[in-house]
Parts: sequence; C-alpha cells; structure tokens
Amino acid sequence: MTLVARVSKRLDALCGPELSNTIAIAVSGGGDSLALLHLAAAWAQTRSVRLVALTVDHGLRAESVQEAAFVAQSAAKLKMPHHSLKWSGWDRRGNLQDMARQARRKLIEDWSRAQGVVTVLTGHTADDQAETVLMRLARGSGVDGLTGMAETVQHGMRWARPLLEERREDLRNYLKDQDVEWIEDPSNEDPRFDRVRARQMLGNLNDLGLSVERLIQTAEHMRAAQRSLWQASASFAKAHVVEDRGDLILSTRVLDLDQGDTERRVFAAAVGWVSGAANRPRFAALQHSAGVLRLGQRTTLQGVLMTPEAGKIRFSREISAVVKTQSPIVAANGETVWDGRWNIRNSDQSDLGNDVCVRCLGENGLAACKNWRDSGMPRASLLASPSVWANGTLIAAPLAENANGWRAFIPMKFADLMLSH
Repeated sequence: MTLVARVSKRLDALCGPELSNTIAIAVSGGGDSLALLHLAAAWAQTRSVRLVALTVDHGLRAESVQEAAFVAQSAAKLKMPHHSLKWSGWDRRGNLQDMARQARRKLIEDWSRAQGVVTVLTGHTADDQAETVLMRLARGSGVDGLTGMAETVQHGMRWARPLLEERREDLRNYLKDQDVEWIEDPSNEDPRFDRVRARQMLGNLNDLGLSVERLIQTAEHMRAAQRSLWQASASFAKAHVVEDRGDLILSTRVLDLDQGDTERRVFAAAVGWVSGAANRPRFAALQHSAGVLRLGQRTTLQGVLMTPEAGKIRFSREISAVVKTQSPIVAANGETVWDGRWNIRNSDQSDLGNDVCVRCLGENGLAACKNWRDSGMPRASLLASPSVWANGTLIAAPLAENANGWRAFIPMKFADLMLSH
C-alpha cells in the first residue's frame, strides 16, 4: 500500500461517517507537517471535508514571519485557507521548547474552538515516537510515559496524528516526488535540546537492536499494559470516588500510594480532572500531598485544593488558580468553555449584549448570592466556581443557587475520564 493510501485510510477511520466537519492542520513548514498538508489535501478532494491550515508564529527567530508566509503560500496552492497565530508570551525563562509547545497547543485550541473545529491533525512521525520513548526511558518513566504519543482528547479538542506510523525519510521522499520544498528548522540540529540529542543518539543504538521499530514496539506493549491498569483503576474509582458538581470526594483509601499503581493512578487522575492540567503530577508531589492529608491537614497541588472532611478528602479548584481566568462569551446561545473544563450555556438564548464574560465567583460574587448555603457546596468550592458577569455586575452563578437561566456543567465525567484512557 502506498503512503497516500495508508494515510487516506487512517484519515477515513479518524473521521468516520461524519465527513462534513472542518478539520484543522497544524503546519510549521517543516517536512513532516508539509507532507501532512499535501496528503490531507489529496485525501479531502473526494470527500466532503473542509481543511484549514494553522501556523503558530512563535517570533523566536527573525525567519518566523517568512516561514508563516511560506505555509500560507503552500496552502493557497492547494486552495486551502490558512491562518497565522502569533505567540509573544515567552519571558526568556524556563524550558523554551516545552513552553513553545504548550503555547502552540493553546493558540490552536483557542482558535479552533472559536471556529467550531474539534479535530486538529499534527505531523508527528514514527521517528518522533521513537525519540519520545527514548527520552522518557532516559528520565525513568513508567508505563504511561513509555506508551509514547497517541491521539488525545483534551478540553473537547481531538488531537490526531495520522503520520505516527510513517518514517520521516519516506515523507521527505514523497515531497521530493511531488516537487514540493519545505523548511529546515535550524533548532532541529541544536544539541541543547533533548529531542535533538535523542535523534542523534538513535543512529548509534541500532547495533544494540534499539532501533526506531523496536522502540515503537515497546510503546505498543506499554499501551497494552496501560489499558489493563486503567481498567483496574476505573473499577477502583467507582467504589472510592464520588463526583460532586465539579468537586471530587475521595475515600482515604486513595491516599495509600505505596499499595500499588491503582491508588497512584486514581489520585493523579483526580488532580488532573479538577485542575484541567494536561501533565500528570510527579510521584514525589503526590506522596507529599497524601502525607499531609493523612495528618488531617489541607494542602494544594496543581491548583487543586484538597480538604479532609468527615473521613473523606474533597478535591476542589483553588481560587488562586482561576482568579485571573476569564472567558468572553461570543456564541449566540451564550455557550463557552471556562477554565478548560466547564461548559457555560444560556438556556433562554436572549441577546446578551457586549462585555459578557465568565470568571470565578469570588468573594464579591458570593456575597451577591443570598441563598448560596442552600447549594450544600463548601464556601471554598463556590468561590472558585464559574459565574457570568457583565460590566462588573453578576448575572448568574449556577452552582450558588443563582442560575438565572444559565447552566454550568463538565461534559467529561470523572468515571468516563478513567475509562477513556
């Protein structure tokens, strides 16, 4: 089967019967993403699919503007719309590659959500997969880390990787056959970055049998093991975790992290579900938090407030983590996403006017909700709960007995999150 046929088959499986949705493609201009652009365009020609190319101009090199323009020209030749998204958030501190990756993801996610796009294609290859597994092996990762990369769904956005079984060299040969040029990013040869060093090291490990194919095989074995572990954890969570309107109430059994993988997995997943964070907390941080909770004291982790109460542990959003988080409402029905997990919806669909936004309820908002105690929710939970405001005036606080025609709900239930792995 040819490269075009293989990728087309994966894209068909990805979309299923609903082929009318718009699909975004993240394109940097490098060989992998540009090959994806052309392969997806060829696939879409005979299907009712609208494709749009997105490029993040990170502004870290003088060439970034020209590179975004190059992608725009490439997309135009394929009669595909293109949008350049600018990032200007790096303060020259921290891990540049990691911050740039997170920024790219958020910019693409925000644009896609505003346009009603729920699927984004990225050009990660089998070589990227092998490099990822090697880097994580070097860091001492466990089963989850060694599964490598896979399709993910986060904040309602589906990130798909249809080239994950293809070799980088094959993609470049395809572009050469199509007489298509691409951009070589000089950072791909910079040994300051872990991925570059892993890429260079892979060439020296073939003699040991540690090839790209063998590392990918390891990832496949780890995914099979991961499925079994998550199934066990989901069963454990059903018995020991209760969802309460955005909070989670956990049995103290979840704190027994030294008992095995299940408790650790459920504890970490609970933190992720409440915080909306993509990255799993480090085990040392989980151990510390569990130790504090066993002493009957409150603690926080990744923006999650953990409070012992009546022999249980309540996980709720920490207000300091969301006090500056604000989501404007642009949809006619008032629907928006806040804090990466709450869906906010206006049931009467009346004209909202301008300057309507969602933010945490806070002290002032709670003071305006005279019946908040009737909700049965702890005060700390309500302070960090979503509320709707217009020009500084509270319109609604759905969790604080002041709904006023608005709903706030989390589509991904905790039990479903456990099973989705």
